[in-house]
Amino acid sequence: MKRRFCLPLNTAAMILALCSAPLDAGDQPQWGQRHTRNMVSTETGLPDRFDPVSGENVKWSVPLGSQCWATPVVANGKVLLGTNNDERRDQRHQGDRGVMMCFGEADGSFAWQLVVPKLSEDVFFDWPRAGICSPGTVEGNRVYTVTNRDEVVCLDLNGMADGNDGPYREEGRHSTPSGEPLVEAGPLDADILWLLDLREAAGVRPHDSSHSSILLDGAHLYVNTSNGLTSKHDGVDKPEAPSLVVVDKATGRLVARDNAGIGDRIFHCTWSSPALGMIEGRRQVYFCGGDGVIYGFDALDPQTPMPGSEVALLDPVWRFDCDPTAPKENVHQYIRNRKESPSNIKSMPVFHEGRLYVTHGGDIWWGKHESWLKCIDASGSGDVTDTNLVWSYPLGKHCCSTPAVRDGLVYVADCDGQVHCIDAATGEACWVHDAGKEIWASTLVADGKVYIGTRRGDFWILATGREKRVLSSVQLDSPVHSSAIVANGTVYVGSMTRLYALQQGAQSKGTEK
Repeated sequence: MKRRFCLPLNTAAMILALCSAPLDAGDQPQWGQRHTRNMVSTETGLPDRFDPVSGENVKWSVPLGSQCWATPVVANGKVLLGTNNDERRDQRHQGDRGVMMCFGEADGSFAWQLVVPKLSEDVFFDWPRAGICSPGTVEGNRVYTVTNRDEVVCLDLNGMADGNDGPYREEGRHSTPSGEPLVEAGPLDADILWLLDLREAAGVRPHDSSHSSILLDGAHLYVNTSNGLTSKHDGVDKPEAPSLVVVDKATGRLVARDNAGIGDRIFHCTWSSPALGMIEGRRQVYFCGGDGVIYGFDALDPQTPMPGSEVALLDPVWRFDCDPTAPKENVHQYIRNRKESPSNIKSMPVFHEGRLYVTHGGDIWWGKHESWLKCIDASGSGDVTDTNLVWSYPLGKHCCSTPAVRDGLVYVADCDGQVHCIDAATGEACWVHDAGKEIWASTLVADGKVYIGTRRGDFWILATGREKRVLSSVQLDSPVHSSAIVANGTVYVGSMTRLYALQQGAQSKGTEK
């Protein structure tokens, strides 16, 4: 018998400290602000231009593989970023692999890598050369991420440099494809502390590529499962599987799963990662399902690991349908329908001052040509679809970017290549900038600047504020799908093939001729 879970109210002072504290200058150990996912930083003194050819304001840059769909994180002197194996750092690992690389923050020196074989039984489980698409979430010397095989793993931030810490000891076997001679774990390999295979533990079927930015809250990890469609795109292969799970961060044990019944309505996949906020004295985890609905779940007690071996059921206590007039039954008959289809949500929800900011719309590959940014009142309980919409702002044909909210303005990009600045109170546009090509990355707002890259490889730096002002743009070596981040006075920008560390006044030798 699975348990249903409802959290008693915690002390308000503790809750406020956890959920509403601003992100101080320093490390950036997860994607977006903790726990709100807001794409902002309080860092200052950041560059408003850089030049990879001359090396102006480039502290260092390093090659990645041939594809990078992840976003970097920085913690305790290390920089972590997912890629593939086409730029081999260890010749023992040949062929297509998912890779998370770890570099030294000071100079970009290579430290270690997590190497993961592909799921080979079906190309739609693990798309060729996509690599590891999930960013890391770091706490202390522990790195939590999701591999290309839809495994939640806990890694030692120091890799194998300080030995194999265990209890997991099968790193060599894990990095070796089935049927091939064992590649023993060496000093360049990751040290896996524990591993949870979501395909086995939660019964999910990943689609295209597993992607989750893990939300860490006290003793627990909140993880979206990447459950999705069949290879024929005609339905959900595992409709009973959860879209959101909770994992004990110390042991890797599955402790809870959603009971929202989302599976049948997933239009493509479950790629949106959760956020956390406090509203009306309740700590709630906000999760965007693959059905275009935002669900609010009472958060588990962050100070107390879940006891026992049973998996608790998380019942939604709050619900907002972003596209209530879209089809709700037999949704997969609308695959390839560019005029009428359900919405889905690929971005993360941003919690800010009691409101949620969410982008949603027709699927990039299979859905209608409509998308929106919505501002939603996060208060109340039950189905608040008819009562809690504050405003709705139309975007381009599609959108998969997470917004940034700062000083009464919302900054967001869409797949038409438009960067929008919107009044957070009214939902009215202040300005729109045409970046010239599709944007899949999310805006970073810091130091009076908006940082954003495009799929053509153009990287733009715009001024924040109600008047549009372009500070600079530069053509990088390859497309940009990664979102920029900032840590310790340095902006990190990942193109498909290279990671750049940008710092005001820095001068490298230059990398592109």
